[in-house]
Amino acid sequence: MKLILRLIIGAAMLAGLASCASTGGRAPYQSKAYRPTNPQNVVVKISIRNQALYVVEGDKALLVTAAAIGKPETPTPLGNHRILGKEKYRRRRSNPGAGYPMGYWCSFYSPAYGIHAGWVHPVPRSAGCVRLHQNVAPKFFELVRVGTPVIVRNSFPEDRTIGRNLKRPQDYDDPEYPPHILNTNAIFHLYKGRIFESGPAPRIPQS
Repeated sequence: MKLILRLIIGAAMLAGLASCASTGGRAPYQSKAYRPTNPQNVVVKISIRNQALYVVEGDKALLVTAAAIGKPETPTPLGNHRILGKEKYRRRRSNPGAGYPMGYWCSFYSPAYGIHAGWVHPVPRSAGCVRLHQNVAPKFFELVRVGTPVIVRNSFPEDRTIGRNLKRPQDYDDPEYPPHILNTNAIFHLYKGRIFESGPAPRIPQS
């Protein structure tokens, strides 16, 4: 019995070490999301200068999170857009093998541009899409629907309030996931937490 107990404890310790190694000892990146009162009133705002995405419903902040935006040579298109389509298990077919995952894809502007899960670097790095952290993209996917407005501007008043001290992911330089995760549907199920917080969404302070 003691031997079995030691084996169980040892396995748990190894699992804990593996978990820490995968995040470099950091706490996993999180952004809280709140269920909208009326989905028809949900609006997505993407700030280029702040590299941030805000999902709002009137004066309530449903989701505030860091985002990766397009490089200067392939910018994220400014303007007033809408969510055109949603695809949870999307992959980029131009890549060899299974295709690079772009999970929780929500297209806007045109079918070629999407808001999706991916590495969120501290500098503009995408080909025009907007990347959200893998722990945040599933929440965004549930907040929006086809037709939800998406406004992309250089800046928003929210940059000075809810986006002022926005924490950013630190795992953007972590090693790529191994093939048995990257090339299977396991890559789309990495986040195991809850989607929405209980209680009402916080109000956006006046700037």
